Amino acid sequence: MKPIQTVGVIGLGSLGVLYATLFTKALGRERVLVLADSGRIARYREEGVWCNGELCDFHYVDAAARAEPVDLLLFAVKFGGLRDAIETCRHLVGADTLLLSVLNGIASEEILADAFGPEHVVGCVAEKMAAKKEGNHVTCGPWGELAVGVPAGEDPARLHRLTAFFDAIRFPYALPADILVHQWSKLLCNTGCNQAAMVFQCGYSLLQKPGTPRDTMIGAMREVAAVANAEGVPLSERDVTAWVDIIDHLPPDGEPSMRQDGKNHRRSEVELFAGTIRRLAAKHGISVPVNDWLYDRVQEMERSY
Repeated sequence: MKPIQTVGVIGLGSLGVLYATLFTKALGRERVLVLADSGRIARYREEGVWCNGELCDFHYVDAAARAEPVDLLLFAVKFGGLRDAIETCRHLVGADTLLLSVLNGIASEEILADAFGPEHVVGCVAEKMAAKKEGNHVTCGPWGELAVGVPAGEDPARLHRLTAFFDAIRFPYALPADILVHQWSKLLCNTGCNQAAMVFQCGYSLLQKPGTPRDTMIGAMREVAAVANAEGVPLSERDVTAWVDIIDHLPPDGEPSMRQDGKNHRRSEVELFAGTIRRLAAKHGISVPVNDWLYDRVQEMERSY
């Protein structure tokens, strides 16, 4: 397969802006396509998109007007917008196009594989970054990395093509031993951290010190580990400890995406977190009272919008 030359990014939330910025700096403006419909593009151009105080000079492209496939397509939309994004970009996925998803949860890769074929999809976890969006301003730091991989037993050729590209542009990435375990591990983090921050209406600072928000976060994480074990994924207390340590070293004034959703009265991704854990727990007859409580509280918050 040919080397990766062009990158498409769909979705300009905090992570979309982060990765569009990194790719544009590495490749140049013309080779990185920020994909959207004409209405969104007009708004982006009129209002501007800012990253760390600088106006982003992105190459906005009306997805419907482009015919040529891109080599790498990164999905950075919210989960509720994934299927629409797939249809928007379907004609931009060619025989050699690789697909990455920086969506939370463990479902987006399966949905992309169903839509385009698993041979196009590289498993991905966006990690160790702090990105905050307020209006059209995004603050990033640290920038983090992408953990990438393909399921055990599958042909690693597409992964090698992607990492060769990352090496060439000095893009930060990691290669976990088992991408499925790694994705579950990030789900463990998000299920605890994101939901606790939204429900207790706090940033990382309250999660970094003793108290009910931190205890709730850790309790939710431990329930994810129990459900993962039932699904054959070997998470343990070590994973909980490792993620709590990462959270403890994030900027205290930062906040995860669900807290930002709550502040802006947007629908959250609770179904990807507590929703997923509750459904799988029911399948295995496992009690998950912390996630039940968080799920109910988020539902109450969203009903009040």
